[in-house]
Amino acid sequence: MTTSTRGAAKAPAVLVLEDGRIFRGRAYGAVGETFGEAVFSTGMTGYQETLTDPSYDRQIVVATAPQIGNTGWNDEDDESGRIWVSGYVVRDPARVPSNWRSRRSLDDELERQGVVGISGIDTRALTRHLRERGSMRAGVFSGEALAADAELLERVQAQPHMKGASLYEEVATKEAYVVPAVGEKKFTVAAVDLGIKGMTPHRMAERGIEVHVLPATATAEEIYAVEPDGVFFSNGPGDPATADGPVALMTAVLERRTPLFGICFGNQILGRALGFGTYKLKYGHRGINQPVQDRTTGKVEVTAHNHGFAVDAPLDKVSETRFGRAEVSHVCLNDDVVEGLQLLDQPAFSVQYHPEAAAGPHDAAYLFDRFVSLMEGQRA
Repeated sequence: MTTSTRGAAKAPAVLVLEDGRIFRGRAYGAVGETFGEAVFSTGMTGYQETLTDPSYDRQIVVATAPQIGNTGWNDEDDESGRIWVSGYVVRDPARVPSNWRSRRSLDDELERQGVVGISGIDTRALTRHLRERGSMRAGVFSGEALAADAELLERVQAQPHMKGASLYEEVATKEAYVVPAVGEKKFTVAAVDLGIKGMTPHRMAERGIEVHVLPATATAEEIYAVEPDGVFFSNGPGDPATADGPVALMTAVLERRTPLFGICFGNQILGRALGFGTYKLKYGHRGINQPVQDRTTGKVEVTAHNHGFAVDAPLDKVSETRFGRAEVSHVCLNDDVVEGLQLLDQPAFSVQYHPEAAAGPHDAAYLFDRFVSLMEGQRA
């Protein structure tokens, strides 16, 4: 529930965590109440791309950077048609945005879209709390939604957990659409939208790929109706253990040995299709500064992440699967979490992070070229 009110930045607000920890500050954006999983993102820039990333559905995002909103809000950098975060938590909101592309302030955009936030709290203390205790259910309350602390805690504890949540269908497109190739068309790719970011098909289009973006509920028949040279499975929110439909769909693609590339949720779907399990991370990886090693080259990349679940696959050996040999191709250097998988006997691979670099570094852009190489090899 949200209500938009002028002067929201001056209204009292509270953030209540499910373990009873409470932070008090000022309303930021819309006034009202909101619930979600409290998580922290370590990016110092790129808040517009973060807020509009469908993978953040039903999450209250805590910005670890102390000042947010300096560059305002523009009309070019959205990664989808709306803000998806449930709530936003910042320490020091910019008083006056300054950027030549800015059209309005972040505060105004949050209010316009009804996103309840809170500012003026100690986000460092909150981040340390979440890192030690783990991501957890939370609520942000302001205006008429304020009540006694015990009542607010009860509301938070009545909310569903992220583990077991099936969210990809609620963020995916309902109708198929096409992103045309830039310049000469070289390939056709069917992209299954599980929460796709706008920059992802654009990165493929830059490489001469015509991208047919299909709903999460697409069938194998609908995928192959576009006569694809390759199939892509996107990022998305929620628990991959609930995604039986996408797993079955990817299995059908693997059975036909079509070149396949998955990102984030797509990596977890590939893991499940190969017979590996998935699990929830204590506090996840979110930000644009995560170190990952490409084990095929030894190169270390600075990468953009947004995930709270991971694939449970062995790091120290090649695994036998129903689709041939598979190995972990990428690993996070902070905690040894699986960050990529590849099949050795057919053209399929995936990564857990976001090589489209929106927002984020461009170290991993080569992965789109690797996908092109797989399609070239299959065609040859």
